[in-house]
Amino acid sequence: MLKGLGTVSVGLPFLEEMLVAKTLSTSPEVPMRAFNVFFGLGIPAPLQTEGFSDVLEPLKPLRDKLLIMRNVDQIRCDESGINAHFDGASGAFTAEPPDGEAKAGGPSIDQVIRKTYYPNGLPSGMVPTLISGTFFRRSRVSRYVHSYNYDGTVSSTMQEKPRELFNRVFGTIELSQGDTDARQRQLKRSVLDSVIEQYRFYTGPNSPLGAASKSRVSDHLDRIRELEQRAYEMTERAEDAPPLPPRSKLAHGGQADPGGEGIDMPLDDLTSEWRLMADLYALAIKMDRTRFGALTFLAAGERLRVTGDYHYNGRKIYTFNDAAQLNASGSAGCSHEWWHKFRENKKNEQLRAHAHMKMREIAYFLHALDEAETIEANGKSILENSLITISTESGDGRHSDVKRELSGVFHAITGANGRFKTGQIMDVKAEGLDVYNTMLTALGTKDRLGPINRKHQAIDGIRA
Repeated sequence: MLKGLGTVSVGLPFLEEMLVAKTLSTSPEVPMRAFNVFFGLGIPAPLQTEGFSDVLEPLKPLRDKLLIMRNVDQIRCDESGINAHFDGASGAFTAEPPDGEAKAGGPSIDQVIRKTYYPNGLPSGMVPTLISGTFFRRSRVSRYVHSYNYDGTVSSTMQEKPRELFNRVFGTIELSQGDTDARQRQLKRSVLDSVIEQYRFYTGPNSPLGAASKSRVSDHLDRIRELEQRAYEMTERAEDAPPLPPRSKLAHGGQADPGGEGIDMPLDDLTSEWRLMADLYALAIKMDRTRFGALTFLAAGERLRVTGDYHYNGRKIYTFNDAAQLNASGSAGCSHEWWHKFRENKKNEQLRAHAHMKMREIAYFLHALDEAETIEANGKSILENSLITISTESGDGRHSDVKRELSGVFHAITGANGRFKTGQIMDVKAEGLDVYNTMLTALGTKDRLGPINRKHQAIDGIRA
């Protein structure tokens, strides 16, 4: 860590100088990481059978690094009998029904792994658990939070604005309460300004780092600067810099979910802020500032009236105009309704376009962890070395049949450093609870999810 003024703490990328040689092993070690990635509304099970030919197309470039699991059953999560938007979302990554409106029924996968590998806490200076996301539907916490402690409480505060996430990861420079001039100056400064002397030392001629690591540190801090400028819309850092614009272009808090009736959302506004959040979150992982947590792209049962052209790989996929196409206003005019209208014998054109877009944005985050700069000491990328679990709330958006709604829930996982069979789409035909516990077993945890007296079934087909 580069320590600066106030609470500023700038993490470094994982450098070769950080590796400790072991006498009994020549295998380089990489940190254990586990993250839950959630997207709202789901992918109807029949569409998952089409492979990468339609809604899953954006995941195709990553297919060798993902295990996509079909026919995962989360019916046990319906104990409270509300609907998948709540029950299914609470069960994502816990495989347990909710415990009231603000608690999950047990811990999430990432927290079980964190306890196993770091029972006494993570190394000093790290964010213990990082939870972030772009979402709007706010009733019931489990719609948008997807990392839980053993007692079912949320494992950390949700960061839903780019500046909040930036400050959570990098810290802020503290100033005295009465120094308003200093506070104004701080708005025009970078957090990197407070660690500039350390930066010069580690990239200078007297640095203990090798040439490759010095170059990596320099590139890394340049990347932090670029993301900070995006988060704060800083065009310059001079004393006479113009005042900062509003912190976020999107609605948050009560304004994001007015009476549950939904809000209008231009597609470009949605994806621009999400991508900034995804880049910041990925950078926090790349700089080894955090190793556990959850990221959300749209809440369970999200209610947005999306507008705008949607493109993928240079071709136009669709033009969104939910309210006009549904010929309705308020919640009845939101994209949410396409899931309730899903029918196997129909084209489901609007739903397909929305689901495709969700996969494009999830893939955006995954690609950020699979770039050349993310290659670690064992020759694999952070994406390949981590356990990243991707899921949603339902396998069918129609509330009329709980078994159908909570069966066939989409799941995908990364290889976790060679522990799982990536590169395929697998029909696991199993309960989510057994899938999750098999994943935990492969990662060496002693704790298991679900009832103690329940007989667990190992899903060995997913293990490498």
